[in-house]
Amino acid sequence: MSINSMTGFARTDGTLPDGASLAWEVRSVNGRGLDLRLRMPNGFEGLEAQLREQAAKRFGRGNISATLVVKREDRSLRLIPDPEALERVLRLAQELAARIPGAPPPRPEALLALPGVLRTEAAEPDEAADEAKRALVARAFEAALDGLREARRAEGRKLHAILSTLLDEIAVLREQAAEEAARQPGAQKARLMATLAELLEGERRVPEDRLAAEVALLASRSDVREELDRLGAHVEAARALLRETVPIGRRLEFLTQEFGREANTLGAKSASLALTRLSLELKAAVERLREQAANVE
Repeated sequence: MSINSMTGFARTDGTLPDGASLAWEVRSVNGRGLDLRLRMPNGFEGLEAQLREQAAKRFGRGNISATLVVKREDRSLRLIPDPEALERVLRLAQELAARIPGAPPPRPEALLALPGVLRTEAAEPDEAADEAKRALVARAFEAALDGLREARRAEGRKLHAILSTLLDEIAVLREQAAEEAARQPGAQKARLMATLAELLEGERRVPEDRLAAEVALLASRSDVREELDRLGAHVEAARALLRETVPIGRRLEFLTQEFGREANTLGAKSASLALTRLSLELKAAVERLREQAANVE
């Protein structure tokens, strides 16, 4: 039994057929849906649809950013001499050497270093080589996604333990709240009797039936048995979700909203300081549960 987190990182390195190095870095954080953001050098734009399909096969949710870095010498351009420019500078150099007694003849490397003597010429495009590069980049991206998936699974195992601990904490607080809530009717009756005794100061007693009706009204207003029952049911439902083998993130997030609703109502109906304190602890635990559930795929 395990769940997947939406947080992870992976990196894959490789070498292209022309000797250039490549590196994919993929990072993932939580998100409401699947959002893949790609950053690639020019020339690889045609891979985007394929890469998005690869990511969709592996992940259901998460904001994933993927960056491709390619380092290579630019071999798409080559240097060739400009015949006219070379002829001009050679003629000038020879004329100058002839005018200087004992001057050595012009050196080829010096002539080629002069501005305008060499020019660039684009190499012939090689579609087969470009296709091989794109295929290798796609395979490297697939490996990076597999690494990211393993990283998210590892984070998910940690997340599973944290969520289980929080659910146990909520279950204990819920039991303590149930024990405290069972004492509320008696405590309310005692407070009501003390208040009446102070107000009446020995005068005519309030009829027992009227007193019973007032106590019953107070008890009904502070009855939290339904909230406690629903909290218990939510704990069991969350534990059942953690045992599933399919993505549970959205359902777990919805369930944490229900946890919060019951904890808030419990605090609103509280008739004792002890129960109010327990409801506050419950709300804090539920908030921690909600924060962790937001990372579940």
